[in-house]
Amino acid sequence: MPKSKEIIMSRIPIPASVEAAPAASKPLLEAVNKQLGTVPNLFRLAGNSPAALEGYLGMMGALSKGKLPAPTRERIALALAEINGCSYCLSAHSYLGKNLAGLDDAEITANRSGSSNDPKAAGAVHFAVQVAQTRGHVSDDDLKAVRLAGYDDAQIVEIVQHVALNTWTNYLNEVARTDIDFPVVGVRAAA
Repeated sequence: MPKSKEIIMSRIPIPASVEAAPAASKPLLEAVNKQLGTVPNLFRLAGNSPAALEGYLGMMGALSKGKLPAPTRERIALALAEINGCSYCLSAHSYLGKNLAGLDDAEITANRSGSSNDPKAAGAVHFAVQVAQTRGHVSDDDLKAVRLAGYDDAQIVEIVQHVALNTWTNYLNEVARTDIDFPVVGVRAAA
């Protein structure tokens, strides 16, 4: 890590450490460090705005208590990162999906393609893709399909919220061109 206060590669300066972040972001970033053992670039980038960081962490925390299991949340994140062309998020969620959620390479590939090798999870991932691609204007058939896959109304609302959360991180990282601090996974070339 550079010894300066900011990482230069990003188009929006990223504080090089928790100590270099705005004062109101420091306790939030310290909590991330306590939980993860590190503070990934995305969190320090978001920490440029204490309000944005607080909102991001709040939504993540709330959704972690929801009805969707962690592997399904990672599957959705992988699908959205591919759709939105975000190598940072694709790299982060490939790592997290494999190392924390227990997804194998075949599953990660399926998720990046907007599906899953698990039939129930495929329903959630496909619905998330439809929400993203139609900007929320899903069809009655899309809603029926996610319900038939076994998702209730609370889970459907959570899927939509995961689409929003992941779209925000994808867009933020693409706007900033955040340096990737995970094993790098590139976005597939558009067909």
